[in-house]
Parts: sequence; structure tokens; C-alpha cells
Amino acid sequence: MFVVVAAVALAACSDEPKDTHPDQLVSKRRAIFKQFTRTLEPMGLVARDRKDYNPRELNISALELEKLSKQPWTYFTPDSNYPPTHAKADVWQKPAEFKEAQDKYLTTVSHLVKAAQGGDLDLIRPAVNDVQKSCKSCHNQFRNDAAS
Repeated sequence: MFVVVAAVALAACSDEPKDTHPDQLVSKRRAIFKQFTRTLEPMGLVARDRKDYNPRELNISALELEKLSKQPWTYFTPDSNYPPTHAKADVWQKPAEFKEAQDKYLTTVSHLVKAAQGGDLDLIRPAVNDVQKSCKSCHNQFRNDAAS
């Protein structure tokens, strides 16, 4: 109960504006990006030998990430560049570059799925690393800060 109260109190103290867009585009894409993180982090732990490798679990996670990887991009519409977004204007000013970053991400996720299905941890490790690098690269180019 205390955790819920603390979370509500912290949210109330936030200086960040609320997503008031009728379709809540920023909120929707942020929720998907948070799910990316929750899905990818355990695979990263396996890749760095900080969590036991369970082939079935990793394969399920890779497939879930692949499913998620296609979802947030539709929420980057021309009318979705409003607070509380942390996306840089380059998302809309350089759409070809943003699409290229998306495609690179999708390709790295696809390679991770193939590696996970093969079950060879020596191939899974670099595939997980490539997905994480792709995320970081896109964030560096198209995101203003640590939020999405």
C-alpha cells in the first residue's frame, strides 16, 4: 500500500505536463517503449551471465520483443510532437533518417529472434548487444533525454 501511495505522491509532484491529446499518442508510444525495456532487460542479463540462460524463456522474450518492435512507430504522427514528448524535432524533420533507425532496430530484433530460436548462447549474446546498441543509437539521435 505504501508503494502505491508513494508512487501517486511522486506523480503528483512531477513537473512534466500531462498527455492531453485526445488520442494520447505520446502516452501510447511511451508505454510500448517501457515494455521494450521490461522485455529486453532480462535478455541482457542472460547475455552478460548475470541470469541463468533458459532457452525457452529467452525465445519467448525475443518473440515478444519482435511483436512489440513494430508497434510504437504509428504513434509518431505529425500531430504527436507535443509535451510531454521527449522526441527531438528530427523525428519529424528527418523522417527518412528516423525510418532508417526504425528499420535497423527491426533488423536487429529479427536477428535476435533467429539467434534465440537457434539456442546458441554465443550467437545470442552479440544479438542482444546489437539490439541494445540500436536502441541507444536511435535514442541519441532522436530523443532529448532519458525519457521516451
